[in-house]
Amino acid sequence: MSHRKDLGLLALRLGVGGVLAAHGAQKLFGWFGGDGLGRTAEVMEAMGFRPGRASAWAAGLGETGGGLLLVLGFATPAAGAAAAGTMAGAASVSAPAGFFAQSGGYELAALLGCSAAALGISGPGRYSLDHLTCHVLDRPWLIATAFTTSALAAAAVIERRLAVTAERELAEEGEFAE
Repeated sequence: MSHRKDLGLLALRLGVGGVLAAHGAQKLFGWFGGDGLGRTAEVMEAMGFRPGRASAWAAGLGETGGGLLLVLGFATPAAGAAAAGTMAGAASVSAPAGFFAQSGGYELAALLGCSAAALGISGPGRYSLDHLTCHVLDRPWLIATAFTTSALAAAAVIERRLAVTAERELAEEGEFAE
């Protein structure tokens, strides 16, 4: 791989990983103007992610951990898969508003998720901890395993969230009918 491509991958890792890590730190620690774990758990529960505290932990760790690992270029397949799966859950919340962020849509979650997935599949490049460790955690089998596991987990979380929100809507309709 050329130095130019390696520099491009480094820049992409720093940008995408940094944004993801900052978003996760807002959820977990209340940094950067975030609400912290307690309030994030309440919000997650209100959005249909149950249990809220476990969902807040999972989202925060997927973003913070996945983001930091992408920045470092370490365990890149697992980092990319974790971040992509987390962003799939985030996109499911915003999907009813459409694509564009201006309307409250899932544009940012899609961009971050696709970028993280691309890094997880392509690899981190020469300027990475994976390269320094001879790619011990950046193997083809790990790409397949990480992305399959992440996709299955994201699908289960989204399906559960949709079921919870549907139950909530039915209950609210029943209250209005009485």
